[in-house]
Amino acid sequence: MNEKVRPGATLPDYELPDHTGKKRKLSELQGSDPMILVLSRGAFCPKDRQQHRLLVELEPEIRVAYTRIVTISTDGLLELNEMRAGVGAHWPFLSDVGRQIQKDLDIAEYTDPQHNPMVPHTLLLEPGLVIHSVYNGYWYWGRPSNDDLRRGLREITQKIRPDWDLGAPGLREAWERGEKELFWPYGRPFKEVLAEAS
Repeated sequence: MNEKVRPGATLPDYELPDHTGKKRKLSELQGSDPMILVLSRGAFCPKDRQQHRLLVELEPEIRVAYTRIVTISTDGLLELNEMRAGVGAHWPFLSDVGRQIQKDLDIAEYTDPQHNPMVPHTLLLEPGLVIHSVYNGYWYWGRPSNDDLRRGLREITQKIRPDWDLGAPGLREAWERGEKELFWPYGRPFKEVLAEAS
């Protein structure tokens, strides 16, 4: 495994076309929120389709929890859109037909020369593309369950949200002093936060 894919490492800020053909950078898609990043084999893989169906079930929670989700595969735009529509996903799917990520992270699935996919991984990212957790999904049970994702996202959110526990010593006093930067949306205008979320 490449040292770029380990907890504590910062993932490179890849820029790839999304399912509409628009170039998107991972950092822009993440914003200041936690992110689930799925490095997918592609639409041909029944394991990937099943994992994405489970993520679709989790999607309403992801939206209200100020969390992002992105899928990257080596599929072209047609297959990318077929996969996205076929599982009912509403998050960005990015296309890496040039296999930039596969090569850069050294995750070529060499046992499948026909499709030449990436070894599937699911990464939980802290803001700034910092890797919190890595799941290697070559075998299906290596992929995270929705409960695994909830636990990891809870850990990330506790770490990055200073207002995680409103009963923490000093928080009420900070609020009363007007120190709003300690509370969501952390001194940012709501308009900016809502624009980032859309």
